Amino acid sequence: MPTLRQPGRLKELLNYRLQRLYSASGAPIVRLLEGRFGITRREWRLISTLAERGATSPSELALEMQLDRARTSRAIGALVDKGLLLRQARPGDARRAEVALTPAGRTLFDTVFPQVAAINVQQVAVLDDDELDRLDGLLRRLTDQALQLNHSLVRDAKADRRAGGSRRIRRPADEED
Repeated sequence: MPTLRQPGRLKELLNYRLQRLYSASGAPIVRLLEGRFGITRREWRLISTLAERGATSPSELALEMQLDRARTSRAIGALVDKGLLLRQARPGDARRAEVALTPAGRTLFDTVFPQVAAINVQQVAVLDDDELDRLDGLLRRLTDQALQLNHSLVRDAKADRRAGGSRRIRRPADEED
């Protein structure tokens, strides 16, 4: 039986294997982004999303990128400070903000994207066209399934990284002081 279908060890979990792939394939991109351009991977994702989408609200950007609003806001602030994003009031509603690339942000995207795409080309070069098409379809199906599971599983607990998951672990009653 395939190990992915019935994992018995950590290394057989889909998310573990995907995270290892993400880390390994992302390492040259992180070095490129941080070493040559002074931006983080999260900042790159914001820049590239805005380059493709256009100006939008920070909340809509966080939702599209599947990030929490606080992290998105901090990354937006850092990019505004670097002169790569502009944050301004939405036309007709001064209470809501909108973020957009500055000309420097657009230039950065136009410079970096071909380099990131070239790394992507090298990564998938080990697959033939049929394998790549199949992988694309499989990733789409797995993503759809993950989104469905996200809406249906473990609905009685909310993640709170600031509180630390280990704080919720309780000692058995006979060990308490």
